[in-house]
Amino acid sequence: MTANRQILLAETPKGKLGPEHFRMQEGAMPSPKDGEVLLKVRLISLDAANRAWMQGATYREAVGAGSVMAGGAIAEVIESKDAKFAKGDLVFADTGWQEYAALPGRKLLKVPNIKPMTNLLSVYGVAGLTAYFGLLDVGRPKEGETVVVSAAAGSVGSLVGQIAKIKGCRVVGIAGGKEKCDWLKSELGFDEAVDYKSGPVFKALKAACPDGIDVYFDNVGGDIFEACLSQMKLHGRIACCGAVSAYDGAAPASGPRGVPGLIVVKRLRVQGFIVMDYYDQAMKAVAELQGWVASGKLKVQEDVLEGIENTPKALIGLLNGENRGKRMVRVS
Repeated sequence: MTANRQILLAETPKGKLGPEHFRMQEGAMPSPKDGEVLLKVRLISLDAANRAWMQGATYREAVGAGSVMAGGAIAEVIESKDAKFAKGDLVFADTGWQEYAALPGRKLLKVPNIKPMTNLLSVYGVAGLTAYFGLLDVGRPKEGETVVVSAAAGSVGSLVGQIAKIKGCRVVGIAGGKEKCDWLKSELGFDEAVDYKSGPVFKALKAACPDGIDVYFDNVGGDIFEACLSQMKLHGRIACCGAVSAYDGAAPASGPRGVPGLIVVKRLRVQGFIVMDYYDQAMKAVAELQGWVASGKLKVQEDVLEGIENTPKALIGLLNGENRGKRMVRVS
């Protein structure tokens, strides 16, 4: 019988995530029941949200100690007991960190057979759809406006900034380190980049956005959210995608100050969103994203690690800002 290597969350971290919080085990390959599909995991997506799931229930149930670590993946159907799926189909599913999974067909999202397959997790997957709908549907940028995005060198932020440029906006990215900031400007076409590691973000952001911010795409929360909030223009829009600053380690002592007053006085629209709300519109977005990639307007940056055993290290590194673009692990 084929073995199924799995990465378990050995214990729930109380501080920063480390290798000691995971362990690998080998189990038997599962067998699909009626209505289920047996999947061979090909690529596992690494996302800051993986860490948030360890803290408690969010838009999904919490990941408990001793269970297979949760995570989305591109997987291939190798046996189907659901008429909607056939052997060889590719799907996106919450398989968890393992080599094989048997899941109900209703929990699978069939995806096109696009090459390279890694694009199904980056520009045409969760990262690209999050950037596309979060910016265009929630942020609603207009030509000539100033758009600021945090975690700008990451999987979502790097695409948000480029899409904003395609829409004729002035784009400022916030990232950690001179190398990432230089890359945003020289390779991705950002107008300015603020290095949050080099000093107070508020002052650098003020210099980069002297006339204020029309749209802020927030991936981090915390002090950076506060710095951007205070520099929003009248009728500005904030798209709240994530709060990675609060995911790994101790929670901040206090939240942004004066939030209700600033929102009222500046008539701001602050909206959170979850990409799965837009899955019924995914193919329309993918078609437009493909056009931008084909024309060279949208550059795809991927960070692929090899081997399921490296999945814990990959997530820990992502939370520490190691990656540039979409990070994933190739399993098979």
